[in-house]
Amino acid sequence: MSSFLDFIDSPLALPARRRFIGHGLMLSGAAVALLVGNEALAATGGKATEDDVRILNTALGAELEAIAAYQVGAETGLLQKPVLDLAVTFQGHHKEHAATLSKTIATLGGKPVAAKAKYTFPTDKLKSQEDVLRFAASLEKGAVSAYLGAIPVFGNRDLAKAAASILGDEAMHWAILRNAVGEVPVPSAFVS
Repeated sequence: MSSFLDFIDSPLALPARRRFIGHGLMLSGAAVALLVGNEALAATGGKATEDDVRILNTALGAELEAIAAYQVGAETGLLQKPVLDLAVTFQGHHKEHAATLSKTIATLGGKPVAAKAKYTFPTDKLKSQEDVLRFAASLEKGAVSAYLGAIPVFGNRDLAKAAASILGDEAMHWAILRNAVGEVPVPSAFVS
């Protein structure tokens, strides 16, 4: 168990989600509008840059990886009801994030990245329901950190709101998963 716990705190467990904030780029008004669900506003938005599309594709890649991770967790056979139902619900949230990002990329004239044919997850370390939940919690914690880091770099406040909305969803996932393994759901007053 110790090696698994060491893994989930390692950089390997914090995949592409963290990488998407490293670009320090802003998205166009059109991307912001689509992210907050206002297609009419998006149609009147500005022209996207290649950097806008790249950062969206990096975020999309991270969401596709999360979808795959939840699928692996569900297919282990280790999750019992209602935990399995909850994992499928969280996977659905990631699918919604991915669909919005993909649509935004296409609207901006880019080509959305596709899911990888194969992802590398620590399946050999997943021996119990608790292991699967801890793995999922580590991924959600990484997502929270990624969106937290992205919010301040957005020049457009609407984009910051959209990122904060996704961050809120990821933080709820993380708290629920922590609670499910008997940890304090919200371990501190601040997220870092």
